[in-house]
Amino acid sequence: MTNTIAVLGLGAMGLPMATNFAKTFSVRGFDPNPERSSLAKSKGIDSKPSARDAAKGADCAVLAVRNKAQLDNALYGDDGIVEVLAEGATIILTSTVGVDVAAEAEEPLSEAGIALIDAPVSGGPVRAGEGDLLVVVGARDEAYTKAKDVLDAMSGTLVLVGDAPGKGQAMKTVNQLLCGVHIAAAGEALALARKLGLDVKQALDALMAGAASSFMLGDRGERMLDAYSDEDVEVKSRLDIFVKDMGIVTDAAKSVGLAVPVAAAAQQEYLIGVAQGMAAKDDSSVIRVVAPKE
Repeated sequence: MTNTIAVLGLGAMGLPMATNFAKTFSVRGFDPNPERSSLAKSKGIDSKPSARDAAKGADCAVLAVRNKAQLDNALYGDDGIVEVLAEGATIILTSTVGVDVAAEAEEPLSEAGIALIDAPVSGGPVRAGEGDLLVVVGARDEAYTKAKDVLDAMSGTLVLVGDAPGKGQAMKTVNQLLCGVHIAAAGEALALARKLGLDVKQALDALMAGAASSFMLGDRGERMLDAYSDEDVEVKSRLDIFVKDMGIVTDAAKSVGLAVPVAAAAQQEYLIGVAQGMAAKDDSSVIRVVAPKE
């Protein structure tokens, strides 16, 4: 039974997950960005000044980090949490970091008496706040059972896809292939509708009512409608996140000798977006790669 959760990383996904957990558990949070920490406090989260303060004595740490470097720093850096977690604690890794990164993280944590649960999530910030995420898990049976209450609180759909860390990342890699392609394709489709003189909102509504609909078209498409306004679209998922994720996809495919030409083409659109200065903008801004703001 989990009592206290430390949520490390209070970004677009970490903060709504923390607020959702706070309905059931005692939650402490940490983010190195003071603005995110202040926002967490305003939403009732006990935001601590350091990762160690947040994790000290916690039964479970939920990590919403960006990449391997951030993961390693959160675990073993100057403010690393491994030494301060409760005995027998679990770490739930919710990020997309790649199969090898999650698999290689297990052994040193196990030697420290900590179980690693590879549980990348999908669904976006709104669903994170509602506890309605898709959570795909790779974990040992004992660790999965121990953290099941936390995983249930996070998820609308919980799928155990393998019996070891790395398997969740494998499934998330497949998921991100589709997500990355769908967003890029949505941008091209709505850009074409605009260039053909159609009412883009009407076009989006029509597409969502037919066989071309998808979650990413509906979600990012709404934000793409504002991509050419004078005000920046609210950043719910940074464009450069998909540079990372599509890199994981293409690297994974290469490692098993599989060609993924559509995913590789989508990856190039995100890379062009970064080169055009859109790295920190919402990933819906990829529409402006094929149809620049005039």
